[in-house]
Amino acid sequence: MTAETRPFDGLKVIDCASFIAGPAAATVLSDFGADVVKIEPPEGDAYRDLYKVPGYAPCDRNFPWELDSRNKRSLALDLKQPAGLAVLHRLLREADVFITNLPLPARARLKLDHRTIEGLYPRLVYASFTAYGETGPEAQKSGFDSTAYWARSGLMDLVRSDHTVPPGRSVAGMGDHPSAMALLAAIVTALYQRERTGRGGWVGTSLLANGLWANGVMAQGQLFGATPPKRPPREQSPNPLTNQYRCRDGRWLMLTVLNEERQLAALAAALECEELAGDARFSSTSARRANHMELVAILDRVFAGRDLADWRQRLDRAEITFGVVGTTEDILHDQQMRETEVLVPFADGSGLTISSPIRLEGVTQVAPRRAPATIGEHSTQVLREAGFDDEEIRQLREDGVVAGT
Repeated sequence: MTAETRPFDGLKVIDCASFIAGPAAATVLSDFGADVVKIEPPEGDAYRDLYKVPGYAPCDRNFPWELDSRNKRSLALDLKQPAGLAVLHRLLREADVFITNLPLPARARLKLDHRTIEGLYPRLVYASFTAYGETGPEAQKSGFDSTAYWARSGLMDLVRSDHTVPPGRSVAGMGDHPSAMALLAAIVTALYQRERTGRGGWVGTSLLANGLWANGVMAQGQLFGATPPKRPPREQSPNPLTNQYRCRDGRWLMLTVLNEERQLAALAAALECEELAGDARFSSTSARRANHMELVAILDRVFAGRDLADWRQRLDRAEITFGVVGTTEDILHDQQMRETEVLVPFADGSGLTISSPIRLEGVTQVAPRRAPATIGEHSTQVLREAGFDDEEIRQLREDGVVAGT
């Protein structure tokens, strides 16, 4: 397989979703060759305006939309009108995948529920995304990743810096993008099943399910009666060798030494504190646990003596596992991200974007990233491909069913 022959070449996908997981899953399909038609209302998808919300960094580019809407063609279509629904059904006849996160009552009202669609198009994979699932008392409840993924799952409570401070807030898309990968996996699994059975069918996932999966280790412990301990302040960390430390230049690193007995001497040498390895207070795991606050204080003083760049070199040479507490400002200059094509250029040279995390041998990652379409930029093109003639298209425009070019 070459860059010119991608896994999803020829796959037709209808993206009838917004905010954010559903469209992001469609984006990954498009990266690997799928022809994705974005259905949005004539006034445009509301996600186009998210970057204007207070709290987002001011920018002259619509960065959330550019990330999650690259490569797609846009059909501006009014689904509130019967003629708009008829257009959608014409597209679904030839489509392989239909992605939607429309509210369940809206799907029932528009007769776009999966039972109806499955009966009409048995080979179609109907990919459904919801906040809380499609059964149970909260099936029709609205939610975003900050509420249904982050807050509800226990993650918001557990990742606070310590138990005395307010719960930690998530950032935009923090739950949506991982959830998009679960939806992608569901779609690909259904396509594999279709190869064997000839039938598509419903697949789905939710923010609730993905949030709990993300918090699975702690949640599974709780299910067995193991309530997670309250997180103490950093200075009181019960394991000083898996703790974060501040460097002289104000930057932070996360130290993660799990094989303490084997690596303690190497760590002490890298820190130029060889005496730590021979100090009776820290000579064994049990001793370090008993004297954890003293060890944290010592390590705080040591790490505060050098800049992060110096510590990176020293700890790497000693083969000590650690992580830089990165900032968004670091990303543009991250050589590892560029070398591994985590960061990739837009095809028009207008800047970098973030690749999906999937790699396939023999497939250059992946289709050229095209900038997002304007509202309805491909309406005429998509309609003609679906068999509409010029007079039908003119009438659809005149009736306000279709917008764009």
